[in-house]
Amino acid sequence: MKLTLLWVGKTTTAYFAEATNEYVSRLKFYLPLEVVTIPDLKQTKALTQAQQRDKEGELILKSLDSSDFVVLLDDKGRQFTSVEFAHWIDQRQHASVKRLVFVIGGAYGFSQAVYDRANGLISISKMTFSHQIIRPIFAEQLYRAMTILKGEPYHHEESLLAVKK
Repeated sequence: MKLTLLWVGKTTTAYFAEATNEYVSRLKFYLPLEVVTIPDLKQTKALTQAQQRDKEGELILKSLDSSDFVVLLDDKGRQFTSVEFAHWIDQRQHASVKRLVFVIGGAYGFSQAVYDRANGLISISKMTFSHQIIRPIFAEQLYRAMTILKGEPYHHEESLLAVKK
């Protein structure tokens, strides 16, 4: 399975970018991984938030293949413990998902068209985070999931095998 992290806009804060790059680098040891950055929209002052969401949505949809399993990081999504998330990823691998795409939207969220295309929603927290800070947080959770699946000592809890299936 190939993993794709797709997000809108470059990470402009250096320490967020550094942390994201660290975990992306670590993840590449476990599975094929690509990061797709959709450029920030230009000349948005005359656009409403909804228009910006729609334009970003068009660019997101152009980056997807019809066979992709698409998961949006969204506050309305399902929440997991780290072990449950690892188990969820393992299930996608065993279901022969070719490309698992996690999408982090822009500052105004996702268009309806992107929601309609999604196979699922995941929430990191009930709290709201900026779309830039969530990148290293989510990349770390992906890395943690991989170490749980491999039984490595990074995560200091019971293994995935102890999770009730």
